[in-house]
Amino acid sequence: MSPMSVLTRAEAQTRGRLLDVHRYQIELDLTRGDETFDSRTVIHFTVRGNHKAADTFVELKPAELRTATLDGQPLDPETLDENRLPLKKLTPGEHELRIDAAMRYSRTGEGMHRFTDPTDGETYLYTQLFMEDVQRVFAAFDQPDLKAVFELEVKAPESWTVLANGITEHLGDGNWKAAPTPLISTYLVAVAAGPWHSVRTQHRGLPFGIHCRRSLAPYLDADVDELLDITRACFDRYHEKFEEPYPFDSYDQAFVPEFNAGAMENPGLVTFRDDFVHRSAVTDTERQIRAMVIAHEMAHMWFGDLVTLRWWDDIWLNESFAEYMGYQTLTEATRFTGTWTEFGVTRKPWGYEADQRPSTHPVAPDPDAVPDTASALLNFDGISYAKGASALRQLVAWLGEKDFLAGINTHFARHKFANATLADFIDSLAQATERDVHAWADSWLRTTGVDTLTPKVARTDNGTCTLTIAHDGTRPHRIAVGLYDRDLSDEGRLTLRERLELDLPQTEPARPIGKRPALLLLNDADLSYAKVRFDPESFATVRAELSALPDPLTRAVIWNALRDSVRDGELPATAYLEAARTHLPHETDLALVQGVLAFATTQVANRYLPAPDRPAALTTLTSLCRDLVRRTEDGSHPGLRLTAVRHLIDVAAQPDTITAWLSEGTVPGGPELDPELRWRILGRLAILGAIDDSVIEAELVQDPSATGQEGAARCRAALPDPEAKRQAWDDMFATDDLSNYLFTATAQGFWQPEQADLVRDFVPRYFKDAVALAARRGPAIAEAAGRWAFPVYAVSAQTLRLGEECLRDADPTPALRRKLADQLDDLARALRVREE
Repeated sequence: MSPMSVLTRAEAQTRGRLLDVHRYQIELDLTRGDETFDSRTVIHFTVRGNHKAADTFVELKPAELRTATLDGQPLDPETLDENRLPLKKLTPGEHELRIDAAMRYSRTGEGMHRFTDPTDGETYLYTQLFMEDVQRVFAAFDQPDLKAVFELEVKAPESWTVLANGITEHLGDGNWKAAPTPLISTYLVAVAAGPWHSVRTQHRGLPFGIHCRRSLAPYLDADVDELLDITRACFDRYHEKFEEPYPFDSYDQAFVPEFNAGAMENPGLVTFRDDFVHRSAVTDTERQIRAMVIAHEMAHMWFGDLVTLRWWDDIWLNESFAEYMGYQTLTEATRFTGTWTEFGVTRKPWGYEADQRPSTHPVAPDPDAVPDTASALLNFDGISYAKGASALRQLVAWLGEKDFLAGINTHFARHKFANATLADFIDSLAQATERDVHAWADSWLRTTGVDTLTPKVARTDNGTCTLTIAHDGTRPHRIAVGLYDRDLSDEGRLTLRERLELDLPQTEPARPIGKRPALLLLNDADLSYAKVRFDPESFATVRAELSALPDPLTRAVIWNALRDSVRDGELPATAYLEAARTHLPHETDLALVQGVLAFATTQVANRYLPAPDRPAALTTLTSLCRDLVRRTEDGSHPGLRLTAVRHLIDVAAQPDTITAWLSEGTVPGGPELDPELRWRILGRLAILGAIDDSVIEAELVQDPSATGQEGAARCRAALPDPEAKRQAWDDMFATDDLSNYLFTATAQGFWQPEQADLVRDFVPRYFKDAVALAARRGPAIAEAAGRWAFPVYAVSAQTLRLGEECLRDADPTPALRRKLADQLDDLARALRVREE
């Protein structure tokens, strides 16, 4: 990767005052071969002010800059400095900049990503231009507050379809023209080209389309009615909430290969990772997650695309708003009415964990903490998404939804097709309410860390009880407190007596709660963002009767509290396993089963327990999963059965049972083994040393798809063989041939708890090789190397020391530095938990 300069906030502010950018005319020629494409750009802009002349620059990252002209005068291509072409002595008034360049295709999901489908040999291209990657596709004044109209023409192979932000027209001979966009930011421009399989319809007078690569056509067609129903329902619900109509001329959703994120909110052309086109059986929770991503990205059409941040310190607001609105709208408008349970058990812990690391930051970081684009990129984490969405949910609980939506609509009206800041957003909300929204924002959005709430229950002389809440933290909270009694008419059930509404800090000394409940639960309904603890009697009830609670969201709050207690060293990891073993066999909510099993396996069994205790933990988890399989033999809970089978494979300590399943092509009583389950079994058998490369090759012949290629890479890297490990390591770190997805798959297979001795010598190599790799291949691979290739199961003081030395002495790139810092904090936490 060629070096480049990052854009600073100060530079963006200076250029923003100087320029008014009107229009881009972009021509892309995608027929120039496998390595590069041609990019010709004309930028029409005005220099403001009365000064005689000013200097600025335009950004691009070309393979070759052929020509550049400013107002008809040639510029010297040799003056391109890293990714900046200087524009000197610009006088006030209108200007025209022309750039002709060859640009490189990407294999890392940044810029113009090129993918050839191993199933049928077809090639697909799509853009991902977030933050600063527009410069990999065309020349631009690349900052979010220099919005412009974009006019796009694309030449592609004749058999291809070209999609863009606006409606595209095929002019013949592979030439396509897109309708001009409204004013949008550079990072939101989008192109997707290839022989797409497309399903098109209309809704409320607008063309809607769903697209995927041809080899996935049968799987998309099987789900297309569900996808369109969700899209229409969310679209209609947003039009009930928002006074501003949908601001673009069409709505296309393209499921694209090797996508780095879940999805990207390009106006009129949302791109999704095509893992969401399910080739194999999935649970209803996984369908719900896909639906939530659809709802999330659609919310961005208003918040993010219509009204866009001025600088990247406010990116959290885009994501937090879309996250909150996605979950809430899905709950209101579709059959997925339990979305907040999945948020509570899956997304919220992501926020809690990020907020307790040294790398934490306020939801709304101080502008000085985001001085440039490199630092801004680091803030895409559990705080920007999960904590921010939790904060907005708490704001709605405190403010009321009517006033919240009134403020939102004021914000859209004031800033449509323009840019806005957090201060603008808070001002719009403040206009809709008498409450002090500015003070709320200061206490919730400008602070870090997680408050902890602990109940204190006292008995009075007359036998009733009072409640006080110990509040470790500074934020105000509006919470519900659930009082649960044992149901005398239905033994084994707990019933809700009352949900008290409390504001914290408490203004009254103690709240009367009547007779002692069997369970007192703080933050019942999960409306606030805080860790909660139990009084002793309530904790005894939880351990014995958690599964007797009627509401899955209540159970999610409790499971999170248990998880937090383990991570904080207050509850033995084995106690969490015991709770799972006791209560999951009776659980009906799929999101809860998946979330609890994932934590019990990946964290408790694989990291928090010392290696000698792991076999017993796997035995417990195996027994638990077998109970779930037995419980679902009648076919009444296929999603629960699929979840249990998946985890039974993942914790198998002996190969016999899953080898038999593989041979028979089915689990007795179902499900039949689809590609996902076959590769999952092969992955576990590889770890256990029960297969060799010939078995992997044979499976790849049966499933030569992109997913099959990833499965094979994962399996090969997992083989307990020194040569297989050396080859996997060289594939990841010695060459730059792996795409982002194949790198991730190889990394996922490499480190295994069962193979600690085999890979011990690679632990010190990781810290040296990852630093070099990140410097060569850029942020996307750096993030993958930090997330997936880190020696996560080498839980030792030596690994911690090596990592700290790397951070101190090796100067890793910002993206890798952030991932390493987080991994090392998690490692230190695992060591502390083991010592408890």
